[in-house]
Amino acid sequence: MIAVDDIGPVPLLLVHGHPFDRSMWRPQLARFGPRRRVLAPDLRGYGATGGATPSWRALAEDLVALLDGRAVPRAVVVGLSMGGQVAMELHRIAPRRVAGLLLAATTPAAEPDRAVRLAAAERLEREGTGPYTDEVLDRMVVPGSPAAAHVEAMMRAADPHGAAAAQRGRADRPAYPLHDVAVPAAVVVGTRDGFTSVEEARRTADALPDAELTVVDGVAHLPNLEAPDAFDAALQRLLDRVERPVSGTDGA
Repeated sequence: MIAVDDIGPVPLLLVHGHPFDRSMWRPQLARFGPRRRVLAPDLRGYGATGGATPSWRALAEDLVALLDGRAVPRAVVVGLSMGGQVAMELHRIAPRRVAGLLLAATTPAAEPDRAVRLAAAERLEREGTGPYTDEVLDRMVVPGSPAAAHVEAMMRAADPHGAAAAQRGRADRPAYPLHDVAVPAAVVVGTRDGFTSVEEARRTADALPDAELTVVDGVAHLPNLEAPDAFDAALQRLLDRVERPVSGTDGA
């Protein structure tokens, strides 16, 4: 391997949740894009990326390949909900590629009910994403949120076959102990999140060796869209920790 000094801000890799696409990161692209490199891909089976999701490992390997293809040795990885679990899988298979880790509205626990997840996949293929959107939109975002229209549009536009494949991959997701995450980390959760409780987020932060917990009042499952200022502030604090100069002596 060639030795190199890679000077400049650490790139960001933003990993979206289900059933969304890379457009969920618009506020973060606007906030951080002018000052650093930001990669915000559509995961396999979502948005403009075709195919299906055979496993969480396959999604993580896609991200490693993306970093390789863009010559990015390490990135601060930001994942929300399903994207947080994929981010944890990325750290599991390629920890040296992760310079920092932000987990939002997610859990490191293994899938608690495989049968329910598989049934949800079958329903998506049978009915499409419309009924699912109708049922859970108010758990994704607080009713009346300015972000609601964007979130609903992403959900209704999602390919039901890609979303179903991801649900099947999710059914077999492992637990992530997190004790071996040796980089700065952050955990973000909304107080009105209908999927990830504040208590669960607190346990996640406690499991990480070096994590800051940010609880955003009055928002649901997508704090990056409902409260971008608070979310971006938490991400900026993580970046500051990742990029903080290491003090020491030169031995002279």
